[in-house]
Amino acid sequence: MKPIAAYFNHAIKKGASDLHLVVDSVPKIRIDGRLHGVGKVEVTEKWLRAQLDGLLQKEQMKRFADELELDAAITVKQGRFRLNVHGQHESIGLAARFIPHDIPTPDELGFSDALMDMVDHESGLVLLVGATGSGKSSTLAAMLETINNRDPVHILTVEDPIEFVFVGEKALVEQRQVGTDTHSFAAALKHALRQDPDVIMVGEMRDPETIEMALTAAETGHLVFSTMHTATAPEAVERIVGIFEGSKQRQILEQLAGVLRGVVAQKLLPGADGGRVAAREILVGTSAVGNLIRQNNIQQLRSAMQTGAKHGMVTFDRAVKHLEDEGLI
Repeated sequence: MKPIAAYFNHAIKKGASDLHLVVDSVPKIRIDGRLHGVGKVEVTEKWLRAQLDGLLQKEQMKRFADELELDAAITVKQGRFRLNVHGQHESIGLAARFIPHDIPTPDELGFSDALMDMVDHESGLVLLVGATGSGKSSTLAAMLETINNRDPVHILTVEDPIEFVFVGEKALVEQRQVGTDTHSFAAALKHALRQDPDVIMVGEMRDPETIEMALTAAETGHLVFSTMHTATAPEAVERIVGIFEGSKQRQILEQLAGVLRGVVAQKLLPGADGGRVAAREILVGTSAVGNLIRQNNIQQLRSAMQTGAKHGMVTFDRAVKHLEDEGLI
């Protein structure tokens, strides 16, 4: 087989979002959501391990050997690849997501006014949710880059691994990677408040401690962005609340009601002219939405979205209908 760099280059040349190298299968790339084979030669374990030995640091390979899972990132001429190395069927596999150097603009991503309004807050919590591969990272990067180009603030990101790389413009930008710059999202957030940030981006809210720290940061005057893996905006609120019980849940309901500025749920749909187009469901943190959360009436959030068009709220059904009317899908 060719060196692994040739498959990275091929994926970029073909406009693929992902490259998959799995033992006993031909290499595959994902273009517009569908997988396509590359050549006819199957990946062997000997070849893939040799390529990874040349690609990753010794400490990373040791971590993979210990944990059978590894998230990492590498830089190439055209951008970066976010890597996941994993065990599979008593062998190994590699999934690589391409992240270009150029951060997409809000216009390129079709931001609505409601979405743009979310970067204007001085404090609070903004969530981007959706399945893996739904474009959350690109949308989040575009929002942060808007702030970077516009406001003289301190932006701090905590990521696993670092994806888009920001170059400070009007803002001072620091990016911390879990595993190399900090031990965990929660640990980074615990110390972040002593680092004088204005804007904090948490790559993912995975556990109760990280959620609590993110809410506290938002409550104490910081604008916090993060992501979760839920299908819809109300499900994100339900997930956060459902992690906690009893008096702790009551506290989380109060905090979330006070700090939530918006939830954006995203799906990528086949575009009319090729490529993919983002359909976005938007929940805006109005006072009415805050009251529903405070009272733990999460099931009523869908109704609030259906009647909240004047605030920029939109359900997936209405978002898809708009894209159809515009001839974009």
